[in-house]
Amino acid sequence: MKIFRGLRHPGIAPGCALTVGNFDGVHRGHQAMLALLKSEAAHRGVPSCVMTFEPHPRDYFAAVTGKPDLAPARIVTLRDKLTELARCGVDQTIVLPFNAALASQAPQAFIDDVLVRGLGVRYVLVGDDFRFGAKRVGDYVMLDAAGVAQGFDVARMQSYEVHGLRVSSTAVRAALAEGRMQDAAALLGRPYSISGHVVHGRKLGRALAETAPGRADGFRTLNLRFSRRAHAWKPAASGIFVVEVHGLADQPLHGVANLGVRPSLDPNDVNGGRVLLETHVLDWPKQLGSEGAYGKIIRVDLLHKLHDELRYHSLAALTEGIARDCADARAWLAAAGGRI
Repeated sequence: MKIFRGLRHPGIAPGCALTVGNFDGVHRGHQAMLALLKSEAAHRGVPSCVMTFEPHPRDYFAAVTGKPDLAPARIVTLRDKLTELARCGVDQTIVLPFNAALASQAPQAFIDDVLVRGLGVRYVLVGDDFRFGAKRVGDYVMLDAAGVAQGFDVARMQSYEVHGLRVSSTAVRAALAEGRMQDAAALLGRPYSISGHVVHGRKLGRALAETAPGRADGFRTLNLRFSRRAHAWKPAASGIFVVEVHGLADQPLHGVANLGVRPSLDPNDVNGGRVLLETHVLDWPKQLGSEGAYGKIIRVDLLHKLHDELRYHSLAALTEGIARDCADARAWLAAAGGRI
């Protein structure tokens, strides 16, 4: 899949079948839409194209109005969104920066400048709640009329349901916020996962060896760190999870992960208040050595939530808590067996 940031790139195809949206999670409803898009693109002999936005429009408005609570929890990072779009067979994705110019653009100008002149659309597929343009005044009726006048086809896809439940990013966020990981996986069509480069942390897991009898290596972790930018990623899930780690060995590795801001640590340290995913592998492969994971891209599947983040007031209490989480994770994995 070709990825373009903005519209001014010579490699963008001169015509396409397009869908537009945030695609947070790339859930089963999105997947059904992308399958239809691919079919329509093939029928017309043009590439399939997704247009998405970064930051999320609601992130942008939360920042400019100084109201951070308006920003939605994000299901996936941009990296993971693009990975899933590629897995769905999309030919090209346009990542438009959502900024003041785009936020104030009139709907007809968006059609003229972006869809027609920018992408040469032959077909546009939207969801049943699609709105566009300044103050979201553009809608399907307006887009359809423009298609008739300007020579491109427009179609609208109705909601996708699983077991009578409308599949939406909102429903996925709710399941993740409530720790219903199996429900989230049913909506996503896969386990909820986060990927990234393994980076060096504070080495606190190794320091815990002094308070963890029988564990010479303490509780070393694989650390994934997220952006400090103004539009920082706010994850839809948080807490302590049973996980599978992909990308380090031939088989997935089981572990326990903390997704959140680590409330037991000094809030003034280098990572204070910053979202981290820290994963402790239950049985570390000897062939990797102690430093063998750094710099590698891993994917962490969050299978089951054990509990919310807890505040521990000493390293000894933290060590006991991690050991308890490891034991609970092993028990859950044993009970789950082949159902994972």
